[in-house]
Amino acid sequence: MDPTNYDPVPGDSGDIRGDTGAEAAAAEEAPARGPAQARVVRLVAGDYLLTVNPVDGSEIEPCPPGELPARPERHDAAERAELRRAAAPPPPARPAGPQLPLVGRSQERERLGRLLSRGRSVRLTGPAGSGRTALLDALAEDCATLAPDGVVRLCGHQRSVTELLHELFTAVHHAPLYRPDRAELLAHVREIGAVVVLDDLEFGGAQLDELLDATPECAWLLAATPEVAAPSADSHLEEVFLSGLDRTDCLELLEAAVGRALTDQEADWAADVWFDSEGLPLRVVQAGALLRLGAAVDGEQRPPVRELAVELAGRLSEQAREALRFALALGGELPHQAQLPALVGDTHADAAAGELASAGLVTAAGARYRLAPGVAEELIANGRGEYGTDAGADSGSDSRSGERVLSAAQHYSWWAGHPSVAPERIAAEADAVLAVLAALVAGGRPGQPSAAVLLARTAAPAFAAALHWGAWERALRHGQQAARVAGEVGEEAYFHHELGVLALCTGQVERARAELETSVGMRGALADKRGAVAGRRALALVEDRSRQARGAGAGTPSGVSGAGVKPGALPGSAGPRSVRPGVVPPSAVPPAVAPPAVVPPSVPPVRPADDATTAIISRVSAVPGPSARPSGVAGVAGTARSAQGAAAPQGWAKKLMAGGNRRNLTAAGAGVLFAAVLGTVVTIGATSGKHGDDGGPADRVSPRQSASQQDDNGGMSADQPVTGESGRPPVPGLPGRPGHSAGPGAEPSASHGATGGPAPSTPGQSGAPVTHSPQPSDTETGEPTHTGSPSPTDKPSPSKTADPGPTGKPSTPGPSPVTQSASVSAPSKTKG
Repeated sequence: MDPTNYDPVPGDSGDIRGDTGAEAAAAEEAPARGPAQARVVRLVAGDYLLTVNPVDGSEIEPCPPGELPARPERHDAAERAELRRAAAPPPPARPAGPQLPLVGRSQERERLGRLLSRGRSVRLTGPAGSGRTALLDALAEDCATLAPDGVVRLCGHQRSVTELLHELFTAVHHAPLYRPDRAELLAHVREIGAVVVLDDLEFGGAQLDELLDATPECAWLLAATPEVAAPSADSHLEEVFLSGLDRTDCLELLEAAVGRALTDQEADWAADVWFDSEGLPLRVVQAGALLRLGAAVDGEQRPPVRELAVELAGRLSEQAREALRFALALGGELPHQAQLPALVGDTHADAAAGELASAGLVTAAGARYRLAPGVAEELIANGRGEYGTDAGADSGSDSRSGERVLSAAQHYSWWAGHPSVAPERIAAEADAVLAVLAALVAGGRPGQPSAAVLLARTAAPAFAAALHWGAWERALRHGQQAARVAGEVGEEAYFHHELGVLALCTGQVERARAELETSVGMRGALADKRGAVAGRRALALVEDRSRQARGAGAGTPSGVSGAGVKPGALPGSAGPRSVRPGVVPPSAVPPAVAPPAVVPPSVPPVRPADDATTAIISRVSAVPGPSARPSGVAGVAGTARSAQGAAAPQGWAKKLMAGGNRRNLTAAGAGVLFAAVLGTVVTIGATSGKHGDDGGPADRVSPRQSASQQDDNGGMSADQPVTGESGRPPVPGLPGRPGHSAGPGAEPSASHGATGGPAPSTPGQSGAPVTHSPQPSDTETGEPTHTGSPSPTDKPSPSKTADPGPTGKPSTPGPSPVTQSASVSAPSKTKG
């Protein structure tokens, strides 16, 4: 099949590379020189510049000011008419039946037109097969001149609110290669004044309210089945219910379908059809097609109404029956009539779509055809195995259905990858392509997962370039699932990367982070340097957007995390203080127990890995690869496993290990080591800031000092407990500092009397202010006095060591069975 034999859609220029000048000329000459190059498309999505790269993955960056598009302009009347023609189903290659009129709907048509002319929004509800689409076509013609932006036709089948708003924006504005973000989209659609005709609505309630609130200047005509959720009570929607036709209208429609007057036997049979179908026009059209094809209804030969679809399929051409089998295999989606010759294997198969439509076996769904309601169930149940595709069918028909799906996948992979096919044309066939992908993923037959990976890999970039991002996301998820089943780790990493880029474009930062981290880890395991670089670039943008969102590090000291720290507060202090310039308050001096804890700036919280991520990383770690595997593989697997336990590494370490960059790990380790050394230096300088006359620290107990005297600068008393001793309740806070505990696992100490037992409690043991013994202070005698035992951190200098014990070694402070004095007299100081 020639891929260029296809009706072009509006705006299809055939050149999707985005190149100009010499680059475009070189790209056109490429097929003559060798294989076609990968088609790269650059587009603007919000404030991002997105480069769709089908090889290594899409690249995203902040959009430079010069790349931002101008304000979108509205389409004129001629362009709107062309867009309406493109939004309708394609006309059949060869008409196979008469053009049926709209029968029995004059009252509903007049009422709906009157409501829309007043600017009211209406919800038209009717059962499947009640003729809602035909009535919408007539109303679209009636309201063509009511609104300034005309009539816009949309299809709600498998569409979300966001997708419908983007399609509305595209139908009214001329904005090639530009997809606005959420705020810009709402600003643009708020100014649209049009009559929007939406068929096959699939949601209600709050979602419907969101759609209506976003477009206050539009009048909506919504068509849905009774199974769809009802609108909310305050939606201000007019409800119109579409019932079946009466007997007279059914006879009129049946005669129009047959093209002649009915005989008496045919009129009697038409009455049975009207009664059994409750006047649904779809059944009447099928009955008329059966009579037109020569079916006899005399006597006992009347075909049962419940099996009209089977009787019709048996009277169609072989090309139409084969196209019907493809539609059944694809879940009800009928491929475009331009694709049918290649799929069916007959050059005249393009007429099959018109033949099926005239028989009432397919119905319009936007710009394509789907099986009519109830047709698939009738063919599978009563088709005698010819159309069976479920578990109840025979294995032969089920096998042939799987072969058709695989054949359709191979055709669409070739067609979507052909350089002459523009992304807009591929996006117009998105529903059929997605149906093929869904059938391949659910099939589970040999070769189907690999075929699904190839098709998703080929079609997904085209959906992205055509700004059909709903189809882009569904294709990526189908491809990711198929790649996991097929064991193609490299392709799975590509789909994770694309899903991360898509999530970043739509503002889902955390989902983007998860997808990109998974992709980078898998590509690191495969030594895919180019793909890993693309993933790290996108991750850097994710980190930048995350910092902007949470405002990390604003107004906090350097090297201190912004979470939970007030500006100006030092670690370990109660909060910011007002002090004189050049004077450091005593409480701001770090204790001598350990250097202050240093937290890397802007550390994101650790996110526990889910089971799917853990399974992916475990499988990636087991993938055989080159002997020189990057160092990041073990880090990724270890991070995912430890994230489920209590000893998970910090988020920053996880990212460094996932990236496999040893230089980053070295830099992080050097920063932590530098902070620890800096804290130790500050601590030593703070604790050794005052010395005695002999050059030693003044806060140490020496034979020349009393053990109950404080130092001159108001330092801590020696009555504080010593870590490691027992017999005394703990003091809250850090050890060696008033109001701080010694930490978990440390026992409080106690002052011991002359016999080595615990001394009576002092006022400083239960949180009361510490009082000194009534010994003369240094202001009276000129000598400092202290009470208690020295702290284990106060190491005596060589000139001030305690008396050696029996072994000749200095005795250590603490309890001893030998009676000893707690205070030592010292010679008077020489002053002045």
